[in-house]
Amino acid sequence: MESNSVRGHIHPISSLIREANRIFFGMGFENADGPLLESEWYNFDALNVPKNHPARDMQDTFFIKDEQEMVLRTHTSNVQVRYMEERIKKGILPPYRMVAMGKVFRNEATDMTHEAEFFQIEGCAVGEDITLAHLKGTLTRFFSELLGAAEIRFRPSFFPFTEPSVEIDMRLTGEDAPEKLRGRWIEMMGAGMIHPNVLKNAGVDPSKYQGFAFGGGLDRIAMLRWGIDDVRLMHSADLRFVGQF
Repeated sequence: MESNSVRGHIHPISSLIREANRIFFGMGFENADGPLLESEWYNFDALNVPKNHPARDMQDTFFIKDEQEMVLRTHTSNVQVRYMEERIKKGILPPYRMVAMGKVFRNEATDMTHEAEFFQIEGCAVGEDITLAHLKGTLTRFFSELLGAAEIRFRPSFFPFTEPSVEIDMRLTGEDAPEKLRGRWIEMMGAGMIHPNVLKNAGVDPSKYQGFAFGGGLDRIAMLRWGIDDVRLMHSADLRFVGQF
């Protein structure tokens, strides 16, 4: 008997999260998660963000009324600290490899490339001999498996929670890459070596261990992969959009 039920469609972000988890699981990373409503300690202080940093300004962060020192998380980096802290409390010392994906919030105007809420991917690896070379190899494999043959490069940058800090650019080099993207360098992520203060705040001994961390927008990766030209479509709940996937 033939069923009259109609199959649904997986949202592109959900599809991307599944695929990213598969790739990082293959590299030995563990999936982690954290709260959307977060304390200022885990969202800012533990990540070495100074009290006077612009990211704490009301125009960037959603502070929660009547909830002292609570915010809607502005990045998934809170998961990084919580993950390490939980393992230290259980007596589990590095090496660690963690990847987290979830929704974050920024108090900013929306347009074709910006949303007040969007998805990020966050990852870190901590051990006794982790270097930037490991970061480059990890992200080269991730982007190559996800988008096809790819190269990445580092540009110097600054983030309070990494030192040194770099911006990650990616270039698709495969013949099957979209023509408008092939050979172009595209800014994808922020990354770097985890700042010793962040390790210390999570309970990890920075004199013995070091590591890398990276974070970037999943929405942007989805836009590149499927040729989506307006990020707002991914949060519109429009079934005509979702049905294409």
